[in-house]
Amino acid sequence: MCDIRPPPLRETAKPACEARKLASGEMGQYTPGGMRSTPKKPADAETIKLAKRLNRIRGQIDALQRALVDQGASSTKLLQQATACRGALDGFIAEVIEDHIREQVVQAPTPAEASEAAEELIGLVHSYLT
Repeated sequence: MCDIRPPPLRETAKPACEARKLASGEMGQYTPGGMRSTPKKPADAETIKLAKRLNRIRGQIDALQRALVDQGASSTKLLQQATACRGALDGFIAEVIEDHIREQVVQAPTPAEASEAAEELIGLVHSYLT
């Protein structure tokens, strides 16, 4: 006969206690396995503006999907909406590029860092346009 005993009560209570501490924030921030935990920095005005722009783009994409799936919209209507989505995304990309130029190139502490940021930007723009 096998001798199978349940774990002591103290060991079974430990995970529940840790879960309560995680939920209350006593043990810090919980990160699912495989994900890195980085403290969130407060969002600045530019980040909030970009997030709102992305929310509008998400709304446009959702409307495009509804038009395709639920409403059976004509190809003309779908193309108009898709073009609007692409224009909105292009505007988002332009804002991010502008921010990069202002923060990393213009306001760089040293000419070497400005040059490095400019080269990085050139590579990104090149990959975006081709």
